[in-house]
Amino acid sequence: MTTLIQDFIQATNAFDVEAALALFAADAVIADASVGDAFAGRARIRDYLEAYFVRYHTVTTLIAVELVDDRQAAARVAFAGDFGHETGVLKLRIDADGRIARIDADLD
Repeated sequence: MTTLIQDFIQATNAFDVEAALALFAADAVIADASVGDAFAGRARIRDYLEAYFVRYHTVTTLIAVELVDDRQAAARVAFAGDFGHETGVLKLRIDADGRIARIDADLD
């Protein structure tokens, strides 16, 4: 799980949307409280990554990972980009194939 989180961060920090999307299940969801929306499916997740990572030049730093069980974890992260600096939590759930099924993102 930690490796998957690191892979996601590495891909988004490189602004490699394709590599990031490859980590998600086809029906995955990113729910981001800070933007007040949920992005379901790879097409909408692409929109989210392009809007909030690529466009804002967001670089994410992993601070800590708390494993909830074999399919869930909470990653404390710091975000820096054109918007400034924020910290938050990404709650991740993976599917049976090891792909990201859901991310609930929230800033502190």
